[in-house]
Amino acid sequence: MTTMAAVERFLDSITVATTRAGYAETLARLTAMAGPAHPVAALAPEHYAAVMDRWKTAAAATWNRHLSALCSFTTWAQRQELLATNPARRLERRKPARRGDRAIPRPRLETLFTDPAHALRERLLWRLLYDTAARAEEILTLNVEDLDLEFRRARVVSKGGAIEYVHRATPTARLLPRLLTGRTTGPVFLANRRAPASGTRTPAAADIDPTTGRARLSYPRAEYLFKTASARLDPHRQGWTLHQLRHSALQHLAHAGRTAPELQAKSRHQHLASLGRYVRLGEETSASVTAEADPVQRRRAR
Repeated sequence: MTTMAAVERFLDSITVATTRAGYAETLARLTAMAGPAHPVAALAPEHYAAVMDRWKTAAAATWNRHLSALCSFTTWAQRQELLATNPARRLERRKPARRGDRAIPRPRLETLFTDPAHALRERLLWRLLYDTAARAEEILTLNVEDLDLEFRRARVVSKGGAIEYVHRATPTARLLPRLLTGRTTGPVFLANRRAPASGTRTPAAADIDPTTGRARLSYPRAEYLFKTASARLDPHRQGWTLHQLRHSALQHLAHAGRTAPELQAKSRHQHLASLGRYVRLGEETSASVTAEADPVQRRRAR
């Protein structure tokens, strides 16, 4: 089997649209570097190294994301008995630099959420991600049928394929009917253009709105729009990522005094330890906790 045919079969096997779109970028480069007619069984470490050379100066998270796409394709090809070796064996994941507070200040978020210069679709998506503290992939893959308007919740497919519910606040609930405009099926968040009817860029039928013919909004496009819109408010002028909305929601709840089990329920992490990378309250909280526990201060208060 050729590399191009194997890549197409692998992408067709992925049911999550945002994952498929993310992998497609990496594997398109693999097809170009090896050649469309190159036998998949003859893929070698040199081909994978040439692919990853494109991102050799990128951030660790970007490098790891593209490497994960190659590793997932390799695992699939080995299960299909199309590939006997592991061409990714010489490549290593990079350790991300330890970051400080990734939360976006609440006033700046409110500016983004309410600025009429931004389209309704974007403002609703950003607010929904913050309200629910959900992963961007979970929200972008929502269909209208997944929305429970009465109880202000939505059914999502989380990591591992589990069906879970996320909850939204009043401002988001008020915006949803304006975006849906009577639609009862299809993706909640739609691209601006109609989906192509043929060719390699044709999305799956489940990712097309039957009424308008428009495709589901992709993660890369949604990320680009958010970074562009937030660059003006970012002190570094780089813009923020969609994932930082999840960070911000959890960190703001932690600042408000929510307990670790409450944050776990909101984020739907399986283990409390996983919350550590999202919630870092920092020196100010440490000083406050120490002051409140100071026995001398407690005696003076009496």
